[in-house]
Amino acid sequence: MQEVAVLGIGQVPVGEHWDKRLVELAGEAIFAALEDAEVNKVEALYVGNMMAGQLDKQTHLGALISDWIGFRGIEAMTVEAACGSGALALRTALIAVSSGLVSSALAVGVEKMTDTSPQETTAALATAASADWEGVHGITFVGLNALIMRRYMHEYGWKHEDFAPFSINAHANGANNPNARFQSPISEEVYRKAVMVADPINLMDASPIGDGAAAAIVVPLDLVKGLAHKPIVRIAGSAVATDSLAVHDRHDPLWLSAAEKSAREVYRQANLGPDEVDIFEIHDAFSIMAALSLEACGFTDRGQGPRLALEGEITPTGRIPIATMGGLKARGHPVGATGMYQVVEAVQQLRGEAGKAQIDGVKVALTQNIGGSGATVISHILTAAGI
Repeated sequence: MQEVAVLGIGQVPVGEHWDKRLVELAGEAIFAALEDAEVNKVEALYVGNMMAGQLDKQTHLGALISDWIGFRGIEAMTVEAACGSGALALRTALIAVSSGLVSSALAVGVEKMTDTSPQETTAALATAASADWEGVHGITFVGLNALIMRRYMHEYGWKHEDFAPFSINAHANGANNPNARFQSPISEEVYRKAVMVADPINLMDASPIGDGAAAAIVVPLDLVKGLAHKPIVRIAGSAVATDSLAVHDRHDPLWLSAAEKSAREVYRQANLGPDEVDIFEIHDAFSIMAALSLEACGFTDRGQGPRLALEGEITPTGRIPIATMGGLKARGHPVGATGMYQVVEAVQQLRGEAGKAQIDGVKVALTQNIGGSGATVISHILTAAGI
């Protein structure tokens, strides 16, 4: 297996793109990545998407998008892992290139969520849970995470306001990201006074939906070593792990087993540990998921995720900066695209191209994309050249 590097990246701002079709959003991100990579063709295209079949009444996105961008005839397909679909697209591209089957591949995550009614979108999101044991009862993802958060608070003695730093940090970082849906910081008072969605989750604990697309081009590392137009970013680790769809079927509903397993595997592949990670692009769909992810990935002890936030360790100057460009909470969560946004943002940080959101001295970045409430977790480690 040959080592793989990210040659080009592209993204569109997350928002309500009522004037653009799904294929147009994907095309914009792809053309930006091609321009960034200074290439005009790739051998394969992998599309991460969750809900186009339900919300856009359109499947077969690989062929559709490859034709739209003028690449008719290449290998192209759609991959799906619920909210983890974006990262799965990158992993599929990585496997294709590292195996030698293709010499270049493009991964794009895309989702269109705002053209349909909130009821339709919420129902489509719920299909990432267990239809037999969760969906049949009408529970939403906010409801599932509220149950987890309530139990977590009961077990470890945390209060709701102890989770405020997660949202405050995300919005502060999103204010420095021109592609974020929300670009204004919030205060602790705003967090406390936010309307309750599903107790104990309030509006500031939950990430917003949106339309968006992000893309990356991957090629063999040896191919880019002689290129000087961009800093080299290597994909040093890639792993997928799974757990049960239904939360009640897990051995421990307060532990993200798949997050732990996929993180442990990428650490092994990269020959690095959590203490060597400079930034963590976390899947903070809800505040409780941020706390659980930090614990599962080895950044703090079990039950101590909120303490990291309360002590300022997740901020840009902290021990493990998270959601450095807003995360799901402020950048937005167009579900099938989210994993690719995480990767694009990590590459920006590693290249030193994150603008006002830039963290000093970033050499190692961990991204983690979660499908469902923890049923599929895809982790990647990206490093600057020489690491």
